[in-house]
Amino acid sequence: MPFSSQSLTLFLENRPMVKLRAPMMSLGASGSIGNSITFSKWKGRAYARELVVPSNPKSGLQTGFRKMFGFLSQQWASVSTVDQASWDDQADAIVASAFNAYMKANQLRWRNFSPPSQAQGVSGAGDQVAWNTVPDATAGVDSVTIDWDITTANDGWGLIIYRSLSTGFTPSLANCVAIVPAGTTGADTWLDSPLDPDTYYYDAQPFTDGGSLGALTGEVNATVV
Repeated sequence: MPFSSQSLTLFLENRPMVKLRAPMMSLGASGSIGNSITFSKWKGRAYARELVVPSNPKSGLQTGFRKMFGFLSQQWASVSTVDQASWDDQADAIVASAFNAYMKANQLRWRNFSPPSQAQGVSGAGDQVAWNTVPDATAGVDSVTIDWDITTANDGWGLIIYRSLSTGFTPSLANCVAIVPAGTTGADTWLDSPLDPDTYYYDAQPFTDGGSLGALTGEVNATVV
């Protein structure tokens, strides 16, 4: 289908959003052309804009950041009111909510591979969980299940799980594949799925609600066939 002169001009100018009249020599147009320009309507008005493909980066570092972001956002509701209030001054300083201050500060800590804390200004405090059985790995169909058992929660808050395709790897933010709660006693599991057939190596590391990072629990592996 040929371009109208007006549509072609818009294409060449590469404007982000432009109102149109009779686009493509018709009363309306929709869809995309050449992976470059897309036509649509907003509030009954036709417009054209550059076609932008949403980005969903999955590099190791980006995945590691997302895991911590998800953990922190889900855990905020369980943080005590006293600890939540400890973020108020920092929130005022950045003109944001206490939640936003908590998220921002802890993500900055994580960027430096330091664990988060529930209260502002606390770092390296608390007693780690005590294990009955440390994390182990069991292969399943296109998956690996990591399971563990905590006898005493102490000040435990989370468990960082790392994964590699090579044994003897060094755990880091870039190979973090999960951050799960570890503040209660008893058995728990985490499912790593879907996985291609291969041998996967895991290690895990607990941290406290006061921002103290514990020792690695030790490398384990499972083979998915």
